[in-house]
Amino acid sequence: MNHSVADLSVIKVGGGLSRLRGALQRACSELQALSRRHPILLVPGGGPFADAIRAFESQTTLSPAASHWMAILAMDQYAYVLADQIAGGVIVTEPGEIGEVLWEGKIPIIAPARWMRSADVFPHSWEVTSDSIAAFVAGALGAARLALIKPAMSQDPVDPYFRTALPAGMPCLIVSWERLEELSEWLSGPTAAAAHPE
Repeated sequence: MNHSVADLSVIKVGGGLSRLRGALQRACSELQALSRRHPILLVPGGGPFADAIRAFESQTTLSPAASHWMAILAMDQYAYVLADQIAGGVIVTEPGEIGEVLWEGKIPIIAPARWMRSADVFPHSWEVTSDSIAAFVAGALGAARLALIKPAMSQDPVDPYFRTALPAGMPCLIVSWERLEELSEWLSGPTAAAAHPE
């Protein structure tokens, strides 16, 4: 089915899913099915690639700026994992590419490093993760809603900067990979009253 950017849902796929047996595969399968009914843009987490940067940083002195840009490049790497695992997934690097991919009935997956380097809107800190970048992307594109798929739910499931990055009034769902049926129901129903992270 061909889609347009109207009523776009931005969905961040947590990098931590790659550490859990079957989690990434299930999420990719569910997202592929959802894309047939809804226009979606996927934002990758950093996953094991960001973990490697944290480990390297613990052994070597890195400036906050270097760590920041390396972590965003980790998201680019995870984007290629998602594109490899999802039939119809297409890597995009700039906002202008998204509409064409949707129109072709495929799933755009943003590799955000080029866009984020150009915008440079975030503090260079580990307090900013792919959660905040997904919120920025959703706002910049005028998306209808944002969802974050997490490996598990925790007491504070988003990064410290997320509430600043999330556009005012944007419906946001945070869901674990084990409860993806909630994401499908949410995308199909009214989202005006969706709960925001407090």
